[in-house]
Amino acid sequence: MNNYELMLIVNPQISDAEIGEVVEKAKKILTDEKAEVLAEDRLGRKKFAHAVKKNRDGFYVYMKVKASPESVKNIKHSFGLQEHVLRSMMMKANAEPAKKA
Repeated sequence: MNNYELMLIVNPQISDAEIGEVVEKAKKILTDEKAEVLAEDRLGRKKFAHAVKKNRDGFYVYMKVKASPESVKNIKHSFGLQEHVLRSMMMKANAEPAKKA
């Protein structure tokens, strides 16, 4: 099991209650793939530099996740199929900072 950082950008045109439902659905996707949510932070609305699916801003959600490398591909695919998720990015978290030579 490795530590990962997950960033979701949710459609800003839905209500706060629906954003909560999207986050809960994201957690369910993760637990269905045997991943564990270590931390969650709702960062709020942020402006984009350019339009994404005709939206000029999005609601950002950050999660720290512990998952197996085999399940990451399925998790990424599942988030790509979600209607209200504009973008998602999951990357491996560094255990310790790189040392300078």
